[in-house]
Amino acid sequence: MASDRFVPIPRSVPLMPALALGIAIIFSPLAAARGNDSAMAADPKIAAALKEMSAERIHANVEKLVSFGTRSTLSAQDPASITSGRGIGAAREWIKSEFERYSKECGGCLEVKTDSFTEAPAKRIPNPTQITNVYAILKGSDPERAKNIVLVTGHYDSRNSDTFDIKGDAPGANDDASGTAVSLECARVLSKLKFPATIIFLTVAGEEQGLNGSHHFAKMARQQGWQLDAVLNNDIVGGNRNPEQDTSVVRVFSEGVPALADEKAQRAIHSFGGEGESDSNSRQLARYIAEVGGTYDAGVKPLLIFRQDRYLRGGDHSSFSQQGFAAVRFTEYREDFNHQHQNVRTEGGVEYGDLPKFVNFDFVAAVARLNAGTLASLASAPASPSNVRIDTSKLENDSTLHWDPAPGVTGYEVLWRATSAPEWEHSQSVGPSTRATLKLSKDNVIFAVRAVDNEGHRSLPVVPVPES
Repeated sequence: MASDRFVPIPRSVPLMPALALGIAIIFSPLAAARGNDSAMAADPKIAAALKEMSAERIHANVEKLVSFGTRSTLSAQDPASITSGRGIGAAREWIKSEFERYSKECGGCLEVKTDSFTEAPAKRIPNPTQITNVYAILKGSDPERAKNIVLVTGHYDSRNSDTFDIKGDAPGANDDASGTAVSLECARVLSKLKFPATIIFLTVAGEEQGLNGSHHFAKMARQQGWQLDAVLNNDIVGGNRNPEQDTSVVRVFSEGVPALADEKAQRAIHSFGGEGESDSNSRQLARYIAEVGGTYDAGVKPLLIFRQDRYLRGGDHSSFSQQGFAAVRFTEYREDFNHQHQNVRTEGGVEYGDLPKFVNFDFVAAVARLNAGTLASLASAPASPSNVRIDTSKLENDSTLHWDPAPGVTGYEVLWRATSAPEWEHSQSVGPSTRATLKLSKDNVIFAVRAVDNEGHRSLPVVPVPES
């Protein structure tokens, strides 16, 4: 969402006197618009950090992951294979050591952990198989906000033409060493900073066998009651070098109606346009990424794709969305299927295989910057307002919204857009008030409310629930 799309609507009632009287703040869209004081402003600390993202380091990390020969989830994990540097076990130990190295450089700021389990035999898993996710936690500096978590992930396993081939090379440079490199580079750079909320840098295994690692991790997060606000999944973000590639954009996939939404949620979604198919938590996250892309010069722009994923394909973000978390997938604009899930070979003059020479590392670095900017912005922001409601108790053309206060908040903004618009079009600051009435018909637009702190950081927006 480019910041110049926001059109703030001035107040028809002076803000401070109205607050002093404890009455609802009323805004009129008929008055002339003033300057845009509600757009997301760049945080100098975040902007400086994004400049530290390195295409050279990402290149080295991808090459290292490829050097393990195969990272098939079914490949060797025994001590001898790890020592020899071949197989998924060796890749796992190297990723863990990189997180530990970053932690040492920041004085132990990262808690490096593994989530290991045995997956029972299934369609793509012939025998009980150990699967291990590796992650690093950058704990939030604010005791209350630290409970809120944002997460970036990529899968470090790979495959070739035969999913059950555990010995043949499966370099997986783009799919998905590129996404793993994004998680690693975000951890290296952002671990040098402190944020009120918590950031998790995750790499999962078992994706090529059926999203096994992410499914286990997301289920664990749900069972342990994590307040996981956002999941950024990076899978095939290598900007494959082919003439029809567009490296100016990266696709951001987000689902609408949650696949496992309960009956009550389904009724709410289908009964009111204010909580419709395009206003899921994942869609709000996608819009937030678009706004970050318009605020910071990452070198790539997010292209919002309003569907869960590509046809005939799947990704780890769906494991999180199935558990009720907001989750999106980053993927290059145009994939080259000759360089995915293919044995390395040349046939009929065509090169096959997912090799580093087909990866555009400047593009991966740009995607990493967009991810890091989103993580940092969310982790810096106050908590989103809760219990957001819109009054539907009577027939009227005005719209009244109210919500519960959030800690550490300087003020709030009401956002709105046409029901047919993909991104938020207008915003209005309402100060610290937790109630606002706008001279806009709720029948004609979709509203949301977000929190703002004293440094201008914005929370994820929350679409109101109708209240009669």
